[in-house]
Amino acid sequence: MRRTIIALLVVAMAGSLLAGCSKKEKVIKIGVNQLVRHDALDASYKGFVDALKEAGYIEGENIEIDYQIAQNDQATANTIATKLVNDGCDLILAIATPAAQAVANATKDIPILVTAVTDPAGSGLVESNEKPGGNVSGTSDLTPVRKQIELITKFLPDAKKVAVLYCSAESNSKIQVEMAKEAAKEFNLEMIEATVSNTNEIEQVVQSLVGKVDAIYAPTDNTIATGMPTVAMVANSNKLPVFCGEEGMVNNGGLATYGIDYYRLGWLTGEQAVKILRKEADTATMPIAYLPDDEYTLTVNEEVAKQLGIEIPEELLEQ
Repeated sequence: MRRTIIALLVVAMAGSLLAGCSKKEKVIKIGVNQLVRHDALDASYKGFVDALKEAGYIEGENIEIDYQIAQNDQATANTIATKLVNDGCDLILAIATPAAQAVANATKDIPILVTAVTDPAGSGLVESNEKPGGNVSGTSDLTPVRKQIELITKFLPDAKKVAVLYCSAESNSKIQVEMAKEAAKEFNLEMIEATVSNTNEIEQVVQSLVGKVDAIYAPTDNTIATGMPTVAMVANSNKLPVFCGEEGMVNNGGLATYGIDYYRLGWLTGEQAVKILRKEADTATMPIAYLPDDEYTLTVNEEVAKQLGIEIPEELLEQ
């Protein structure tokens, strides 16, 4: 009898252990394909991770994050995308338009969230920004381009000609360039295009603008953002002010911007990820999200203003 009882206890304990194992929470695999390292994209990734953590998804506990940087190279972005798909990720975050396009081309099944993408529909990532219709959704970093162009006229009321500096390979930049041209007409500014294909061309192109334009406008272009120290080195030494698409570029030598908070943008994307992981939402019906207009902030680099001999307008000091 005693042996029978012991045997039954052993079976019961084994069953209990097996039951516990079967209830063990699955570790969720999240892949990240970030185009390049610079302040804005890094901040968006941090915001994404922090939003997941706030919701109880913690790396090393119940999620595993494979964070990859494509070094601003499309072929590398494509390779990373293929790797993340083959590794069986449960969700993929793509940061910046070229990285998003690489991931979207690699899978039509795994949920993809994009961030730091100006116009997902215009970049061919979704059917429409209101109704994505597939496995891709996310957040847009569309900035107030008109307000940024207007800002030039507030600092430089006599400005006549402005160069828009961007990488010709980035579709998100081309969208902003068209918006900038429309805004320039409203403020009686002549807008000329100054393009590069990689960071190695930045110094020569900026140097070629000296004496030909009154200012440079650099939208949220990843190549220019990465090479912003070079832009600033040439432009500021020649008293050529640079107005930027986002705060990180200003901090790296630009003069001013009205921009968005990329950490907040990444957080918003993280909140979308939580809904998808909890099966509360689907990418096909989840609209592309934007930060509210009242979260645009003015950033002025006072050291650069002093170097350029430009006085910050009184009305801007009050903001």
